[in-house]
Order: sequence, then C-alpha cells, then structure tokens
Amino acid sequence: MSNIHPSAVIDKKAGLADDVTIGPFTVIEGDVTIDSGSRIDSHVYIADGARIGKNCHIHHGSVISTLPQDLKFQNDRTFFEIGDNTEIREYTTLNRGTSHRGKSKVGKNCFLMAYSHIAHDCFVGDNCILSNAVQLGGHVTIEDWVIIGGVTPVHQFCRIGQHAFIGGALRVIKDVPPYILAADLPLTYKGINIIGLKRRGFDSDTIKNLQRCYRYLYRSHLNTSQAVEKIKSIFKDVPEIENILKFIEKSERGIIK
Repeated sequence: MSNIHPSAVIDKKAGLADDVTIGPFTVIEGDVTIDSGSRIDSHVYIADGARIGKNCHIHHGSVISTLPQDLKFQNDRTFFEIGDNTEIREYTTLNRGTSHRGKSKVGKNCFLMAYSHIAHDCFVGDNCILSNAVQLGGHVTIEDWVIIGGVTPVHQFCRIGQHAFIGGALRVIKDVPPYILAADLPLTYKGINIIGLKRRGFDSDTIKNLQRCYRYLYRSHLNTSQAVEKIKSIFKDVPEIENILKFIEKSERGIIK
C-alpha cells in the first residue's frame, strides 16, 4: 500500500482499510482495526484492542489502546473504540478498558487536544472537546456535546452531563449536571451554557425552562431532594428537564454545588 510509510511497523493481522494513511515510525499491533479515510501520523503507537472509525486523524506521538493503569487488571481482552471523524492531537494517551466495562471509548466528531489522557473504562460521547492536558480518571462518563477547558483533571467515576461546559485549570470531583457552565475552585454552578445551547439550536423557551429549573436547584434555599420534588411538580413532559432529573437520580458521587 503506497499510503503506508516504509518505516512503519504494522502487524500482518491488523485490519486496515485500503485508503488508510500511516506515517513514518508508527507501530500498529495485530488486534487493531482502522476504517476507511483515517490518517495516522508519525511515531504513533496503536496497541491491541484499538477500534478506529472512519475519517479519524491521529497526530504525531499519540498512544492508543495501551494497557489500563489499574493494578487489578488481569490482562483481559478489552478495547478502545474511537468514533468516526474524531481528531486526536499530539501525545494524547488513551487506555483500553478493564473487565468492569470491557472497553473505553470516544464517540464521533470529537476533538482531543494535545496531551489529553483518557483512562480505562471511560466513555466519552459524541461531539465532545477535551482541551490541552485534560486528564480523565478511570470510569469517567462524559455525555454528548461536552467541552472541558485545559489542564482540568476529572476524578474517577465522575459523570458530566450533555452540553456542559467546564472551565480550564479546575478540578472535577463531583458530577456536573447537563446544560450548565461550571467554574471556580471548588467547582460550582455558574449558570446555563447559553452560548453553546443557542449554537446547537435550543430555542428561547427551552433555555428559559432550564434557567428556571436550575434556579430551584442552585439559587433557592431548598436542598437537592426538595428542589427535585419542586421541579417535578412544575415541569411536565419537558425532555431536557427529564434529562436533568434522571442525571441527578443516577448520581453516585453527588452533583456539584
């Protein structure tokens, strides 16, 4: 294949689409699949268990699907999945899953900036942006359309709800509910992600409903349980509000305050 540099080391068992481009000094192990249109730059290491979608671009020095940094790992056959049209910038490190979830994954149309790290058993949704040096601990779940600012670590088992925006150089140690801006140390609610929601087509009525909902949750004198009951009594059959309530109900670490 003329689009593979002669210095690349590729196991014969690896499943590469005919039009995949491989740069110099890249190493690809045998239990790997890379779908059509994807480009792998120089000095990339792609280990067993990688499942890379269409039209992805993995930049220089990235390390994909290596063993979990988990002392309990027993060399199980696990995976790291990367969705279509995702871009992974320089020196990103992505660890495959353990037997707990069986895989780690990043969805479609994501952008992982340089030096970001995704640990074992993390699930990152579609259309997410992880800025430079974002660090995800194990078992983190990030829903669709989330943006995380640079140099922000996310504690293991934390969850971040859809359309949330988290500022840079912060610490995420509790769950971050959907649709909000979060900033400061300790991390706190700073309002609705209005700019992001408008860009994605949310209408003014929906945004007003979200603002009212979070006013009860964060700006009233109610505790979380009381606020949830108040919200349930006011909002009926509003999908976005139902998403918030389901997110809170499933929270094990508790939500940010």
